[in-house]
Amino acid sequence: MPDPTAVNPAVASRQRHALVAPGERLPDSATQLAHDLNARTRSVEAAVREYTVRIELLEGAAHAWAHVDPAQALVRARALDRAPIQGLLHGVPIAVKDVIDTYDHPTQMGSPIYVGHQPVNDASCVARLRAAGALILGKTVTAEFAGSTPGPTVNPHDVLHTPGGSSSGSGAAVALGMAAVALGTQTGGSVLRPASFCGVVGYKPSFGRWNRTGVKPAADSLDTLGLLARSIEDMHLIDAVLSGRPWAALSARKPLRVGLCRTHLWALASEDTQTAIEDAAGRLAVAGVELIDVDPLPGFDQITPQRAVLASCERAHAMADEWSRHREKLSTQLCQGITAGLAITPDRYFESVVFARAQRARIDQTFTQVDLLLTPCVTGEAPLGLTSTGDPRFQELWTFLHLPALSLPTHRGASGLPVGIQVIGRFGDDERVLAMAAWVLRTLGPWHDGLAV
Repeated sequence: MPDPTAVNPAVASRQRHALVAPGERLPDSATQLAHDLNARTRSVEAAVREYTVRIELLEGAAHAWAHVDPAQALVRARALDRAPIQGLLHGVPIAVKDVIDTYDHPTQMGSPIYVGHQPVNDASCVARLRAAGALILGKTVTAEFAGSTPGPTVNPHDVLHTPGGSSSGSGAAVALGMAAVALGTQTGGSVLRPASFCGVVGYKPSFGRWNRTGVKPAADSLDTLGLLARSIEDMHLIDAVLSGRPWAALSARKPLRVGLCRTHLWALASEDTQTAIEDAAGRLAVAGVELIDVDPLPGFDQITPQRAVLASCERAHAMADEWSRHREKLSTQLCQGITAGLAITPDRYFESVVFARAQRARIDQTFTQVDLLLTPCVTGEAPLGLTSTGDPRFQELWTFLHLPALSLPTHRGASGLPVGIQVIGRFGDDERVLAMAAWVLRTLGPWHDGLAV
């Protein structure tokens, strides 16, 4: 089996296009910052300045931000230093994907229709973060309306490659140390794919775990808020705030049984991904985990076309106003998708709704046999070029099923770019899933030593 951490010397020269080097010291994680800032052992201004310095240094090449004002962030940091401790996230700098409303930063959704658009309210998730003391640094680039038409963001590890999408700016900002953690959204694979391509941790919680009021809809039955960060502890911290659950330090928990689910899409996976999954499975088995081959359930191979029906139809109806009044400002790709969605009949749409309900009920039985599923996250390394955000099919299977999923940055491909693996848990079992994922990441190790585990 090839060494999953080896870099092919023939293509090692691609690293000259990187904006961040593996092992480069980045600002502290959100969890470490929260601890220090709550203890007043460091100032909010000093902590935030680490991030604003990196923004000023790297943003001209990264194009991760749709709107950011480092000077204003420092003004707010000083105000937080003068104020009593606001909550669990006092002073922690957080980035917000630009389809999520913020009262003090424009929400432009990657579209000329919304240039300069300023909401009067925060989205629920942003309001909860602020109530816990978080400092909102700014808005990260999104693909147009969190769809497939890319923005200008580049991959931090090779600027000639896509960072993924649609939460492209969020993935790049975290990977480059320009934010401690970033909010994203996922309808298909828009959190986990950029997490894999950018070499950070991605977390899509169980459907409905966090309130989506104030988030521009893409497909209402699939849309889920998500997070990108450099540690699973950070996911656990933010989840406590957004879900309203009490927070205690995360304790890694060894899964007893892991289901290896290659899925019917296995042939689409590159050698890089296949090697990563097989290597991860082998090392988990050596660590004492029982590995069980899990065959996809009946009808599993129909998820991709059935999901396309839901996503196309729901997006078309969610964008009724933009379609009727601003059609000329929509991308060709989005126009084609809306046209296809409007052609779907109500009967055909509800066939997919019924199918989805049946599959979600059926998949629950799988977790009577295993604690966690191990499955491919992406087809391989981030593709060359910035005109596509990559193939979402490995991620969208589990988004469709509403299950909690994480991309873990454990491997690298032949070119030296990161390749994540995906772990999936039972619906609603997010806290336990995060604890097991933390053990998996600690056992396998991150793809480079600049990541916390």
